Amino acid sequence: MNSIIQMDAESHQSFSSFGFFDTYHKNSFKQPARTTWIDGWKIEYMAIADPKTAHNTPIVIVGGAFQNFNSYKYCVEQFFESGPVILIDLPSMGANQQIRNVDSGLSAGTLELPDLSRMLGEWLDMLSVPKVAVVGISLGSVIASFFAEQRPDLIEKIILMGVMQKTRKSWRMLLEESLALMKEQRMDEFGQAVILYLVNHAKLDKTRMSPTAKRLFFKQMADFTSTEQERYEINCNRLLRLSNVPAPICNTLVACGQYDSFTLPHENADFALQCPDMQFAMIANADHVPQLQRRKETMNLFTTYLKGESIKNLDGIINLTREQMQNMERRGEERIQVLQPNRQLSHRHSDQEVAVSIVDLNYFGLLMQLDDQSQFTFVDSHPRDLALNLCDDEGEFKIECLIFETSQYGIRALFKHGSFANADRLLRFVQRQKQVNSIAV
Repeated sequence: MNSIIQMDAESHQSFSSFGFFDTYHKNSFKQPARTTWIDGWKIEYMAIADPKTAHNTPIVIVGGAFQNFNSYKYCVEQFFESGPVILIDLPSMGANQQIRNVDSGLSAGTLELPDLSRMLGEWLDMLSVPKVAVVGISLGSVIASFFAEQRPDLIEKIILMGVMQKTRKSWRMLLEESLALMKEQRMDEFGQAVILYLVNHAKLDKTRMSPTAKRLFFKQMADFTSTEQERYEINCNRLLRLSNVPAPICNTLVACGQYDSFTLPHENADFALQCPDMQFAMIANADHVPQLQRRKETMNLFTTYLKGESIKNLDGIINLTREQMQNMERRGEERIQVLQPNRQLSHRHSDQEVAVSIVDLNYFGLLMQLDDQSQFTFVDSHPRDLALNLCDDEGEFKIECLIFETSQYGIRALFKHGSFANADRLLRFVQRQKQVNSIAV
């Protein structure tokens, strides 16, 4: 990349000078982000340190699509046990609102994830940084992985949380459905759907995700401005175009929540097994956002690893052997049989119904058989327009489906989950079925 580089006045200082880092204080996160321009693209960052560890290897944190720097204000103090911290938002990531190149007018959507990781490497070269530790979370884990492949010379250690090597079809369909809801401007459903995909609603009793945090997260999504909607579309499409995430060869920690339903624990473990120098750990009683639900345990895991100490026997951390990783359960929730398996699929744009027999289901989806095989083509051609009609003690209700596999063996579908109320009702329905089945046994 032949670059025209502009940095703010502070950034002209040599990286070797402690002046590059601001000394951390309680109002650090109230300060505006610092900026660098590379070829018309804006990089926003914070560089903060505790003087006691400012001389150590810097920790570069690449967050997910929705985090802003404030998301980490309760985490950095523990990171300072290891070294100074650089929080970075690349174009259209985090709180960086840039969606057009200021020189060329190109959309940020033209920047693929490997392009963003190359930009990160170029920026660090500008600072003459000899080595960094990298923390990549969610979408940031993909950028961090490409960065590790491109610039192994720069990385001392890397932490990846919520990562997978290849995207599964059902996962891509969830992203596509969220995009469809947004384009249809069904923003309440969109906001609830995004949260219900990222947060394992079936395990809220274990993760203890606070109702306030969930409500604020929902409001953030439902109130997206046009720019934020475009950024969401850009980041979703980047992920949808992704075919393979490279496994780092450097010293690597792969971590995930025990109940992560977005990037499944076995997917994180499978990724870790591809890394030649790796450790793997699960944060107990957390899902895709352990930094929100189990901050103390997550940060203790990260800082212990970064300091080169053993991560075995840490409170709230589950360690697995290589054999256990290879044999992990691939399904997050058990499938159950229902008392009244003969149900109907209804079409959302017509009064047509399809009779089905439920083989088994759980909170996330189901396997069913068609009563009339002549309706196979109809079901196969309407993968996001059918809803399963269920009945419980409260009456009739519907759960919209995403059909992701139709074959002679049956129809597999995900539940869309665009409604908190419906999600809670399905959980109650599943629990009633379990209770009745246990009594029958």
